[in-house]
Amino acid sequence: MKLIKQAFVFVVLLGVAVTACNRKEKAEEEESNVKTVKGLYSFGPEMKSFTMCDDGREYWVADSVKNLELSYSNLNFEKPYEPVYVELEGYFAKSDTSAVSADFDSTLVVTKVLKISKEIPDGPCAQ
Repeated sequence: MKLIKQAFVFVVLLGVAVTACNRKEKAEEEESNVKTVKGLYSFGPEMKSFTMCDDGREYWVADSVKNLELSYSNLNFEKPYEPVYVELEGYFAKSDTSAVSADFDSTLVVTKVLKISKEIPDGPCAQ
């Protein structure tokens, strides 16, 4: 009986070690995929979206640094969902199928806010 308990504890510890290693590798892989993107960001109670200037693709936004939502709120819009021009650093991840973000193919995970402005520059971002 004692041998069975020891074997069980060993298997559990081995599983924990493998899971921890996989998470570290995944985090390193995501960090290596960090890109600078430019586009329009809209924020409101039910929606956080980013539209790329280059190709018009729309992504759900996960604000990992909690700085993007704060910067947007500090622009003092009278109503939500007003688009602003942003330049961000982040990486793309598969959207969670059980959440609102499931309507989007990918999620932009923001790691750094480089620029946010009410002024939308001329060019592909101007609508």
